[in-house]
Amino acid sequence: MQLNTVMQYADSHDDLVEDIADLGHQITLIIQGPMGWGKSAMLRTMAAMPKFESHAFVYIDCTTKSDSGDFFMIKYSEDGKTFVTLPHEELGLHLKKPVVMMFDEIGKMPRSAFNAVLRILYERKHGNEALHEQSVVFATTNLAAEGLGDLLPPHGINRCQVRTYKVPTKMEWLGWSVRNSIHDFVMSYANQNDHIFSCFLEFEEVGQHPELYDPRAVNKPVAYVTGRSLENASHVFHAYDRRIEAAKDAGTYQQGGDLEKKYQRVLLNGLVGTVGPVAATNMMTYFKMQGEIPTRDEIIQNPMGAPIPKSGAARCLLISRTLRDLDREFAGPWMTYLMRDGFTNVDQALFGMGTRVKGYPEKKLRAVTGNTQYQKWAEANSHLFG
Repeated sequence: MQLNTVMQYADSHDDLVEDIADLGHQITLIIQGPMGWGKSAMLRTMAAMPKFESHAFVYIDCTTKSDSGDFFMIKYSEDGKTFVTLPHEELGLHLKKPVVMMFDEIGKMPRSAFNAVLRILYERKHGNEALHEQSVVFATTNLAAEGLGDLLPPHGINRCQVRTYKVPTKMEWLGWSVRNSIHDFVMSYANQNDHIFSCFLEFEEVGQHPELYDPRAVNKPVAYVTGRSLENASHVFHAYDRRIEAAKDAGTYQQGGDLEKKYQRVLLNGLVGTVGPVAATNMMTYFKMQGEIPTRDEIIQNPMGAPIPKSGAARCLLISRTLRDLDREFAGPWMTYLMRDGFTNVDQALFGMGTRVKGYPEKKLRAVTGNTQYQKWAEANSHLFG
């Protein structure tokens, strides 16, 4: 299948941030891409870069801007003979230091407001004020094809560089999810559904995956799967866990009781409202499998006797949970457990690849790579690691 031309020239989050960091003091990069996959997070990524430790960070929410008055006001000069423009302090020009300025959702900004910041985008000036020469400016917008009202005027595009944001790969997202404590049910769902790491423009059939946003589809669900909604689904699961723990502490919890049924109903409804009915039902499948999975303590105490889940999906959930909980105490018993006959080569590869995803915590990685069994397995299966 030939990719849509827009997505054919897409770049990753990190590659775009690197280009913004190198070019952004001269050229404004406008980053267009599918909603919900981390465009707005680029400012946070740049804030963590040593290169910008002396910069101020300016976030402009363009959806709240209606005209030029949202960026500057006009007043008489001191002699009363002329007018001068005063920039809004939101732009950070009064700070008299370099800034990293992000115009988020710039495609949704009315033409009059867009024209008001055109000199910033092109000349790094606003009225009589100039940005510090080390200042960096960039912008984000959704794809016009998403039908969300994002339109860039040609005269604006001609002054900037328009780039396309690529949805992260599954392995990139899993690395991020481990670092950010995403719930293991959500990680397991993502790990078993590669297609969610795609844009609708990459599918020839309209509505091919109903859990993903596709403006071409006739019947659209209220909620969809994106990176943002997966993170929110994780919050929903964590909230359920806290409720159950609180009920246990209060002595009001009974397995299979009315309170548990109530919380599970609320959990399902919350997921449907977050990721849509298809993905919510799928995630609940992993939720219902947790009884098939041995605990960390069971594996540590008896790695040769702890039960091995029979279904591949349950083993996937177990591996996701282990990648999250791995430490030196757990690494040895886990590798003994993982090498047993009940696990397939695919299961073992899933774990091995999980430890090699970009951004996997160094402490967890050292815990497993220092294990002799892991070293022997990794050497025998080096082809899995490129």
